[in-house]
Amino acid sequence: MKPFKLLVIDDEKLIRWSFEKKLNSKNFKVYTARSGEDGIEAFEMEQPDIVFLDNKLPKMQGLEVLQKIRAIDEEAIIIFMTAYESVDIAVNAMKSGAYEYINKPFSFEEIDIIIENIKDKINKDKEIQLLRRERKDDITFSHIIGSSELMMQKIQISKKIAKTETTTILLLGESGTGKDLFSRAIHNESNRKDKPFVTINCSSLPETLLESELFGYEKGAFTDAKKQKKGLFEVAENGTVFLDEIGEINQATQLKLLSVLENRTVRRLGGTVDIPVDIRIIAATNKDLKKSVDEKLFREDLYYRLKVFQITIPALREHKEDVPDLINYFIEHFNFQFRKNVEGIEPKVRELMMKYDWPGNIRELRNVMERAVILESNSILHEDSLPGEIREDISEEKQCHPYNFIIPEEGISLDEMEKEILKQALQKTNNNQTKASELLGITRDTLRYKKKKHKL
Repeated sequence: MKPFKLLVIDDEKLIRWSFEKKLNSKNFKVYTARSGEDGIEAFEMEQPDIVFLDNKLPKMQGLEVLQKIRAIDEEAIIIFMTAYESVDIAVNAMKSGAYEYINKPFSFEEIDIIIENIKDKINKDKEIQLLRRERKDDITFSHIIGSSELMMQKIQISKKIAKTETTTILLLGESGTGKDLFSRAIHNESNRKDKPFVTINCSSLPETLLESELFGYEKGAFTDAKKQKKGLFEVAENGTVFLDEIGEINQATQLKLLSVLENRTVRRLGGTVDIPVDIRIIAATNKDLKKSVDEKLFREDLYYRLKVFQITIPALREHKEDVPDLINYFIEHFNFQFRKNVEGIEPKVRELMMKYDWPGNIRELRNVMERAVILESNSILHEDSLPGEIREDISEEKQCHPYNFIIPEEGISLDEMEKEILKQALQKTNNNQTKASELLGITRDTLRYKKKKHKL
């Protein structure tokens, strides 16, 4: 039987010697290297089945070696070895593609278990990864996690709009709420699904480069224009253009975009001909565009042209009922990605995550779950795997209420009390349901229900 090949990259002679002594006799072929440079060379030459890589190395550190090996072979199975105090480094190693990490000092019983698990699952894992790898091209509304009434409303209206042919759509919402996911789902459930979906982040490019990317240019239009280039509006012919962070574009580009929306034509930089385009435009922003219009930062005519259909994607704090489903989804997702076996979370963790307001929305929840799954060594996620801001107990100041109700002898109507509190919250927030629900510590759906109940 062909020996299983192991590569140990560690500058400690005792570690390298121990691997050779313990494993060479078990039908394993152990190769060793005492530096990152030697380790990379040995990896290319010997093509080992598993690499055991230490974090602390002379010159080139373990994370850099990990990245270089993964650049050579993205399927490389690397076990990252680190000290207990290097938790953040271990997390970064997992994010960079490490198969697993182990803490020093370790026992060879641990090493045996890791190797046997890899031997048994390596082929199966690769097949599953090919089958289950998510492709953004395939995202539909079934991929959007959320069964709350609020999210279902947003999904249903988005589905209806998707079926229209050219309607422009404006997606509003805080950063991290999933506007990009909605845009892809709208495209993939439209008649344009087999045509290009072109996305550009308007805040990530300088103003001059953004304009040339969107509209293209003719040869000689400027110094570096050595040849003609089509813009994204042309590239997306018959498809969809997703303009993320639309609120960041300058006035000149706004005017040109307005012309595209009204005339369905584009003119390349340096060009003299208007080119017809058949595209749908979906724009998104986390800015208050109406405020930008009032401040003369965004064209009013473009604003109203964009918001033919406007959909506001709710912040996660407005539909916390979906947090448990999102947790379960991310556990399954990161179990697969990092080859973990987390089965659930302890009640205290669920309680903390339901209380937390998630200022970074679903993106923040995803990052928290990624970190937690990587760090958790048991089958159940524990409180210690959460970052400090979520684990912090509610301060005494937050727990101390400025009221002290005394029930009168004749009694009191609880319904009337609830109605009065709701009225005060709505008055205090000028009937802003989001702010009123935050004041009362309830979801916006719950607030709507209680308003209807009390006929407010």
